[in-house]
Amino acid sequence: MMKSLLVRGMLAGLIAGVLAFGFAYAFGEPPVDTSIGLEEILSHDHAHGTDADAGAGQAAEAPEEELVPRDIQSTVGLLAGVLVYAVAIGGLLSLAFAFVQGRLGSLRPRVTALLLTGGAFAVVFLIPFLKYPANPPAVGQPGTIGSRTELYFGFVAVSLLAGILATVFGRKLADRFGALNGFLLAAAGYLVVVALVAWLMPVVDEVPAAFPASTLWRFRTASIGTQATLWLALGLSFGALAEKSLTKKAPAAAIS
Repeated sequence: MMKSLLVRGMLAGLIAGVLAFGFAYAFGEPPVDTSIGLEEILSHDHAHGTDADAGAGQAAEAPEEELVPRDIQSTVGLLAGVLVYAVAIGGLLSLAFAFVQGRLGSLRPRVTALLLTGGAFAVVFLIPFLKYPANPPAVGQPGTIGSRTELYFGFVAVSLLAGILATVFGRKLADRFGALNGFLLAAAGYLVVVALVAWLMPVVDEVPAAFPASTLWRFRTASIGTQATLWLALGLSFGALAEKSLTKKAPAAAIS
């Protein structure tokens, strides 16, 4: 059973990855191209400004050649990255589904899968995104990439841990206060914890004043849309595959 669910989870991840790539390519790559163009202009102006101040009359250094051309990054590279991420998430989803199925009441596998992916989308991506939103090229200082990455993944870990604890205690609260009240209490507890941690963690705002707000908005909404497409497609496809598998096995178990 576990092997069957794992295969279906990875297959669902593959399907979701293809759809997420299509969304990211259509809506995410245009603002990325715009940001890269702005970054090149700023680098060019900075280089010429430095030469003028120095009075050396020397030509600016030529920009470093890209190891991977931009057209490869935005197509094959983007597709490969999204697929690897989606298949890995699909495999983890199948493991989580195997653990919670039957423990959330008599829900159909489709419903369990959608609830699971919806919760994971909020806990793993949406809540951390509100604290540390994604930025396109030309936004952020190169020297702070490491610290910004650590802060982001640290907050993801806190959000995930708080989500797991809310799920565990939510089940106990549901037994005592009812399903709806238990869910609301668990959700409130989760929000209080992540809000407190978000307030305590450092604020990172390195967006240049001259960076176009419309480009930043388009990039961030495309990031949310890509993740929403991936998680929704993953929940729908895995739910259908898991339900079909479990429905087939149930009559066979009953006959034996």
